[in-house]
Amino acid sequence: MDLGLNNKVALVLGAGGGLGSAIALTLSKEGARVALADIDAAAVERVVAEIVAAGGKAMAVPFDLADRAAMAARVTEIEARFGPVDVLVNNTGGPPPTPAAGQDPALWSKSFDQMVLSVIALTDRVLPGMRSRKWGRIVTSTSSGVVAPIPNLGISNALRLTLVGWSKTLAREVGSDNITANIVLPGRIATKRITFLDEQKAKRENRSVEQVSAESTASIPAGRYGDPQEYADVVAFLASTRASYVNGSVIRVDGGYIASI
Repeated sequence: MDLGLNNKVALVLGAGGGLGSAIALTLSKEGARVALADIDAAAVERVVAEIVAAGGKAMAVPFDLADRAAMAARVTEIEARFGPVDVLVNNTGGPPPTPAAGQDPALWSKSFDQMVLSVIALTDRVLPGMRSRKWGRIVTSTSSGVVAPIPNLGISNALRLTLVGWSKTLAREVGSDNITANIVLPGRIATKRITFLDEQKAKRENRSVEQVSAESTASIPAGRYGDPQEYADVVAFLASTRASYVNGSVIRVDGGYIASI
């Protein structure tokens, strides 16, 4: 299936991590010119090198999502080299595991800046160009916690749910310009983040990581953790011309993990 992404310009946040790098690689294979953004410059350079070695076009864009002034400058660099952004993949890291109660307001504020305001500001930066060209795709990766809150991820559950409300509202505002805004929810995908969360749970409960992982796997109808490529394939479809009538949706990629309808 031709996804119609050849020569489209894609900006992928968190592109040095497991989900982000898989998304960037997949979009590149579909012919997109990909800008990879991450605070970890070395990580994105490695992914860029892999894309270029395979014949794709990519550039590293190291920046801190908390630095919104620098973010605008990085987008200008992308536009100068590749052209205006057609596809924006909002994929941010998560806050530390915490209960919902008793957290320092400063931690809430910092996490809000990094996880929510940064996404909104970056989207607002590229959206006028999408509107003028009458084409754009905004895909925001959140968490299964927005549907079924995850214990001890109080800040993540609350702030990622904020992005769901924002994206749904945005989808109605931009749909007439042939722009879509969708949310993707990862379940238990095999990344360093999931490994870290399993380790933290094992430590809290004085159990082995193997026990925690086995218990988690048993709760997934698919019987395993997902592969980042499986997640990236869904994101690539939502970013494509083929997904022109999918707008304002929340798509689960979880192997059946989330029990609710």
